[in-house]
Amino acid sequence: MTSAMMLPTAIPLVAIFRRLTRRRKDGAWLTLLLVLGYMAVWSVFGAAAWAGDLAVHRLVNALDWLTANAWAVSATVLLAAGVYQFTPWKYACLDRCRAPLGFITRRWTGRGSREIQSLRVGLDHGAWCVGCCWSLMLVMFAVGLGSVLWMLALGVVMVIEKNLPGGRRLTTPVGIVLVVVGLTTTAQGYFGSL
Repeated sequence: MTSAMMLPTAIPLVAIFRRLTRRRKDGAWLTLLLVLGYMAVWSVFGAAAWAGDLAVHRLVNALDWLTANAWAVSATVLLAAGVYQFTPWKYACLDRCRAPLGFITRRWTGRGSREIQSLRVGLDHGAWCVGCCWSLMLVMFAVGLGSVLWMLALGVVMVIEKNLPGGRRLTTPVGIVLVVVGLTTTAQGYFGSL
């Protein structure tokens, strides 16, 4: 799921890096290292999210109140993801992800191993992308991991936010929608249980 949703958001970074290294004999290898670094960060995030999801399921099963009010978990995730859309950290991470050429040129120096630098560019970019998209990825746990429609919708939102001109303007409306859906889930869950 992580690869399917996040690799398309890195296409501009990979394309620019490939253009910068295409005349090198090892250009394809360096590009592969960048992609592997990027995907390694997202794989670690995916494993952590999966472990967190297992822990939440255990907690729900262990606490009668959460078992009876499982909506609270979904509502909390939706509200947290919505609120995160308005934070300075979200915008700082989004800005780093939106400028792949500058990102590469600040990290691709004439000193040291090109292989290590390539991997490092992928790792660093992946980390900033986790910073900008982690909350939207967690929404998948709230809406259901098996939902291809939600996966596509959230993937499209992340691609637009990160890669298209004006994509940053989508951040606020997405935050509003997530907060409203989180509040609606809370109201339905709370008043439905009375």
